[in-house]
Amino acid sequence: MCPYNEKWATMFLNEAKKLHEIFTTEIIEIYHIGSTSVPRLKAKPIIDIMPVVKNVSAVDNFNEQMKAIGYVPKGENGIAGRRFFQKGGDNRSHHVHVFQNGSQEIVRHLAFRDYLRVHPVERENYAELKEKLAAQFPYNMEAYIQGKNDLVKEIEERALGWYSGK
Repeated sequence: MCPYNEKWATMFLNEAKKLHEIFTTEIIEIYHIGSTSVPRLKAKPIIDIMPVVKNVSAVDNFNEQMKAIGYVPKGENGIAGRRFFQKGGDNRSHHVHVFQNGSQEIVRHLAFRDYLRVHPVERENYAELKEKLAAQFPYNMEAYIQGKNDLVKEIEERALGWYSGK
């Protein structure tokens, strides 16, 4: 877990440019999501990127180009309608979560990000839990994710209500 680093925004922009070059006209928008997209939030230094595309099935045609810039294609990787790519091997640096325009997953990710950006108490509660879990499960990503699941769902529910009322 690291303190927020302003370089994460630049790292996102640099990677988003590469993704635009690969997916060209299939891309509608690319968002920086996850903890590295929330100023003042401690995070694992992994840049989460969410391209929104016209047709998620067409993304499979770009697997070789993604491999050429260091990504491992993981298919849906547990979320129906997503294409997931991971970069950096054991020292992951980037995750790419591709969704088709109109997917509810897009709203869920953006609501969570934006909610934490403007609700400092929620952000701090989330940061404290993440830090505790990272110390408790330094080599067990599944246990880390499971440990934060309940709080994520609670924040997500509040965030979706808040986001839809914006």
